[in-house]
Amino acid sequence: MLLPDRQTNQHRSSHNSARFLDDVSADSSAEFPDRVSMMEVRLQAQEDEITLLKSSLADALRRIRIHDQLLPLLKQMPSFQVSLCLRGPGPSSTVFPVWKRRMKSRKKMKKEAGSRRKNWTSRMEAALQRSQALPQSHSGPQTKTSALAPDLCPPYRKDRSSFLSNSVSSHSFPPCCCLCIPGQSIKMFIRGRPITMYVPSNIQNYEDLKMEPPSERLDLDWVYGYRGRDCRANLYFLPTGEAVYFIACVIVLYHINNRTQRHYRKHTDCVRCLTLHPDKVRVASGQTAGVDKDGKPLQPCVHIWDSTTLVTLQQIGLGAFQRGVGSVAFSFADSGAFLCVIDDSNEHMLSVWDCTKGTKHAEIKSTNEAVFAVEFNPSDSTNIITCGKSHVYFWTLNGGQFTKKQGIFGKYKKPKFIQCFVFSLTGDVLTGDSEGNILTWGKSAADVKTLGKGAKETFQIMRQTRAHEGSVFTLWTLHGGGLLSGGGKDRKIIRWSADLAPERECEIPEKYGAVRTIADVDEEELLVGTTRNAILRGTFSDGFVAIVQGHVDEMWGLATHPSQNIFFTCGHDRQVCLWNTEEHKLDWCITLEEYGLCADFCPSGSVVSVGLSTGRWMVLDLLTREVVSESTDGNEQLSVMRYSPDGSFLAVGSHDNFIYIYNVTESGRRYIRFGKCNGHSSFITHLDWSKDGKYIMSNSGDYEILYWDIAAGCKLLRNRYESKDREWASYTCVLGFHVMGVWLEGSDGTDINALCRSHDERMVAVADDFCKVHLFQYPCPKPKAPSHKYEGHGSHVTNVCFTHSDSHLLSMGGKDTCILQWKVFGAGDSRERLASASVSSTSTSSPEPVTS
Repeated sequence: MLLPDRQTNQHRSSHNSARFLDDVSADSSAEFPDRVSMMEVRLQAQEDEITLLKSSLADALRRIRIHDQLLPLLKQMPSFQVSLCLRGPGPSSTVFPVWKRRMKSRKKMKKEAGSRRKNWTSRMEAALQRSQALPQSHSGPQTKTSALAPDLCPPYRKDRSSFLSNSVSSHSFPPCCCLCIPGQSIKMFIRGRPITMYVPSNIQNYEDLKMEPPSERLDLDWVYGYRGRDCRANLYFLPTGEAVYFIACVIVLYHINNRTQRHYRKHTDCVRCLTLHPDKVRVASGQTAGVDKDGKPLQPCVHIWDSTTLVTLQQIGLGAFQRGVGSVAFSFADSGAFLCVIDDSNEHMLSVWDCTKGTKHAEIKSTNEAVFAVEFNPSDSTNIITCGKSHVYFWTLNGGQFTKKQGIFGKYKKPKFIQCFVFSLTGDVLTGDSEGNILTWGKSAADVKTLGKGAKETFQIMRQTRAHEGSVFTLWTLHGGGLLSGGGKDRKIIRWSADLAPERECEIPEKYGAVRTIADVDEEELLVGTTRNAILRGTFSDGFVAIVQGHVDEMWGLATHPSQNIFFTCGHDRQVCLWNTEEHKLDWCITLEEYGLCADFCPSGSVVSVGLSTGRWMVLDLLTREVVSESTDGNEQLSVMRYSPDGSFLAVGSHDNFIYIYNVTESGRRYIRFGKCNGHSSFITHLDWSKDGKYIMSNSGDYEILYWDIAAGCKLLRNRYESKDREWASYTCVLGFHVMGVWLEGSDGTDINALCRSHDERMVAVADDFCKVHLFQYPCPKPKAPSHKYEGHGSHVTNVCFTHSDSHLLSMGGKDTCILQWKVFGAGDSRERLASASVSSTSTSSPEPVTS
């Protein structure tokens, strides 16, 4: 919950594959730093695992001590009605739940923890049975609870009635459930831990409350970002004037002149590959397998769809591919009658499918090495070529059977990676490799002296052309016979003549990364996808400008402006970005020395504060982009920044368990430490200010809900009952009476990463760990509340936020580096039926073609 590297790894296989492909596509000169970085990540994961095991051991010892203390007491107690609350191993102040994604032994640990809880429960039940045999003289459990203790795992207390009133058997309830205590409070259980919430005075009959989904709905309005970091050949230009590319689970059709978007949304997991049919209308796209929220694998497949109507024409290979689809290609000689697919299994199965019937024509194991590209010979659909790590294979399909010939490098140095290839007009095969060379391949007679009698013809290198410094990441053939090549380390785009003589070249700016893929708009204008997730448009003469930009690593910080249609993001790529929701573009972006995790706009609207990973935070001027103030609180990462409604205070929530309060003057440009809120037993995850700016409500990593009187000197309010009627200026805390219903049954406490109440206080948006955005009515105080559910992200959704007018909702993914902008439609809006039919709570289908 609002902590990087601690979300469920529902896409472990896809992410590992993506990371591997990104690694192998790097220049050979960067291998050593990459390996060092990978070893550092692995070391950090091991340290986290050790810390978790220490915490689990301490928790087990604590429960044993509680048992030893409770047993004599229970033997002496009269007959009563009581049940036990057993706390499962949850996050502590020193344990970051990074194990949720990194630890591969999670299921085993859960099983062991469940066994320990079962044994302990059995012993405690035996004690209760013995105590129930005593004469009855006790009337039963009390409903009144203490002010601070209910959120804590109930330790032994000297006050016997206090223990009784705060104990409910966790083994009788799922990981997340609720229990109504008549009169004034409700207990919510997350992983067996009781969280007491008090019913506001204006709710008289809690049991009679009826929960309905909100009348408002969402429609996908815009997609920010492009996946160029670890994917190839995923950018094409359509005759309609649209560039087609993908990010997360969405394929975007972006009209480069009208600056409008359409979206194909029938994929259920991250899209990994894309190809264009010879008719320039049909598109084939493949996705990863992923897992559902229960950990069950989802079946990958290939969709063939119409780019004009966004209608799916064929679904290829559902259940036939393992892990995901890595590469796809249409045949050309027979007008696209067949589709070639390579999956992400260990053997990288190569299969050919009939596009009309959707049936498999042939299949064979390709190689255990990584495969980067596949293509049919444009003049012969029985010939297929694949390339990848240290290989280029020439396949022949005859009678449903494949035969393979490996390209012979001979006297030429064998490159580590063959990154890409194309066919020249003369029929030769041109490959680009990690050594920066373009190799021309052709058939030659077999060397009988070397290979022996009966050897058949081979494919050998006919010519080597030095092209780039570093890798050749992409090749693109022009209609006139020319060739375009894109470089990695040198970031150059070179135009070659038909006989591979260099004609023109240019270099793209360093901030956009290396050239990942190229598509030509015409013979002069080009579209260029880069490794830093940008799409550039331009010519050799005029240079290139970015038309699509995005983050390149996991994102967590999101804030919307209090009065303008702009929003702010930050993430692990150390970039902080200001976006415009009306013009759908990046206004500005700067790079920091550390990565940002949280942000908030000052109510004056002139500055924005950013919390960083080291405990440092800074305030940026929106116009000049300069740092107007900075400070450091502790040495751990910051998780939340929140201004009071009038802008006179700033609250900074840290992973050192403290909330730091600052006086704010000069319209957010001057900050003086006011106090520190000390009382949480774990890291701060969320906090909100009251409407009068005097109080704070906060959540922590161990599921506490605490209240603070800031005006009285950051004083902890021990009587939480007195805060039940307080009105809050914002509502982002994931734990609280008003949002209790957003938790699904069985949630483990970290399944919801963020939520945000709309400014009109009619709805609440929720970002969960299963790639979904939910829209609930507000307030939402009852379990199993209905909601509208929206898909599009391919990774855990880390944050959501409404714009100042509630006209749009913004959601950001973690590893998918995608920002989705949703249009909010009310019940009376004429387009509600469109939103309901296309992207409602149960549908993953594409909307009908509309413009933004």
